Amino acid sequence: MHKFKDLEIWKKSRIFCSKMYAITSKFPETEKFGLTNQLRRASISIPSNIAEGSSRNSNKDFSRFLQITLGSAYEIETQLLISLDLKFFDKNELDSLLNDLSSIIKMTSKFKSTLK
Repeated sequence: MHKFKDLEIWKKSRIFCSKMYAITSKFPETEKFGLTNQLRRASISIPSNIAEGSSRNSNKDFSRFLQITLGSAYEIETQLLISLDLKFFDKNELDSLLNDLSSIIKMTSKFKSTLK
């Protein structure tokens, strides 16, 4: 069992989640139940799955939750690119978010590989 609050990927993903809420608060009101909701739910999924997985009794179970975490991260990446296409924010904001997300993906993947 791991202490999720001590994991850097959990800490970074919490900060990333807050950034997603801030950026999506600027999206058009018509996206309240569209991309805004999707991005927020997927960003919450990252630290939540890390926390839930850490409570499991086996590394195999934790690894499965980290795989779900990675799926959410790639979902976010796709939705951010679509949001840029729709001009909901600029390229600089996208690059910053994608850098943060890339770091979370790399850290999660590396940590997952240590659980085997």
